[in-house]
Amino acid sequence: MTERESLSEGKFRKILFKEWRAWYNRNMSFADKVFVSNVKDILEHGYSDSELAVRPHWADGTPAHTVKKFCLVNRYDLRKEFPIMTLRRTAFKSAIDELLWIWQKKSNNVHDLKSHIWDSWADETGSIGKAYGYQLGVKHRYREGEFDQVDRVIYDLKNNPQSRRIMTNIYVHADLNEMNLYPCAYSVTFNVSGNTLNCILNQRSQDMLTANNWNVVQYAVLQHMMARVAGLEAGEFVHVIADAHIYDRHIPIVKKMIEGEEHPAPRFVMNPDKKDFYDFTVDDFLLEDYLFNPLDQKIEVAI
Repeated sequence: MTERESLSEGKFRKILFKEWRAWYNRNMSFADKVFVSNVKDILEHGYSDSELAVRPHWADGTPAHTVKKFCLVNRYDLRKEFPIMTLRRTAFKSAIDELLWIWQKKSNNVHDLKSHIWDSWADETGSIGKAYGYQLGVKHRYREGEFDQVDRVIYDLKNNPQSRRIMTNIYVHADLNEMNLYPCAYSVTFNVSGNTLNCILNQRSQDMLTANNWNVVQYAVLQHMMARVAGLEAGEFVHVIADAHIYDRHIPIVKKMIEGEEHPAPRFVMNPDKKDFYDFTVDDFLLEDYLFNPLDQKIEVAI
């Protein structure tokens, strides 16, 4: 007698469904799971500022209110998969272009950026003030010599990997009045354990629909780059968000999006010939088999 013959049809179907569900859960993007968990928590248990006066507004001048949660902490193991969501497309190349604009070019001028995501905060010359790339490019004097923040990280990863001081910080109070937008993702801490490079990204504020996975993708790529430069393996990426919020006009989009089909994470590929941080270009990174759901609604950005 076969196993199927020894079971009723109903029980057999339940077993098949359980096995299929287990397979499906193993093969759905972990970034999707994290995002769904985060936004459900915000929508169900978050605090609404709808009755308060708020700084952000929509392009038509209407106040942009939010529902928010305090301090979300998400952990991604980059050894297992690349953390890009499939519930909607994350613009992989554009995210990397912005990352290189800040960390590699150390620029604060939108004319050096291919996308237009910073245009709302740029002046007539294209400058966003003393923010982001500007801060990473400022040189500081150390015992070992002069470095900007990026080069100091690279120096320590290569020469002093057990240091507990390998970090960057672009939230510089002395320059805030000359920044057109205060930094949201403001600090990265790098920590080496054996042959593994782990990172923590600290973010003061996060527009969950517009920028959550965008930032996760960027700093996962940065971690892979730094690991390659230092001869290490990219390990755990931890994302700490102080104020995780969903804007009022985004709520219907989020609710619809998280009901969509989820797909397995794509395979992340980085050019094996590049080992110098400043040699990488956008074309040195690609995703294989990136499946995602189309989003037919425009995502408005609060300013």
